[in-house]
Amino acid sequence: MHTMIEDRVRSLYAHVRFGEKVVDETGLDGRHRDQNGRIEQKRGDTLNKNLPRPIPQFSPNARLDTMRQETGQTSVKDVRDAAKGRRS
Repeated sequence: MHTMIEDRVRSLYAHVRFGEKVVDETGLDGRHRDQNGRIEQKRGDTLNKNLPRPIPQFSPNARLDTMRQETGQTSVKDVRDAAKGRRS
């Protein structure tokens, strides 16, 4: 039985062998990154009630893209911070 480390090494070797660019999916902070190395944002169609910590100033059924538009922020943390002064 293969271990996860052996599988990862095989995967990296296959990428190098076929000349593909290898992108490490995790940075020091453990967040997922896209192929350009940028941290991926949460999908816009994510509902507030499905966030790990819902933002109380918005309806549970508010979509993240709507909350981003109303606050002018992109990251969930920035949306949460901007919403603190907002009434529900």
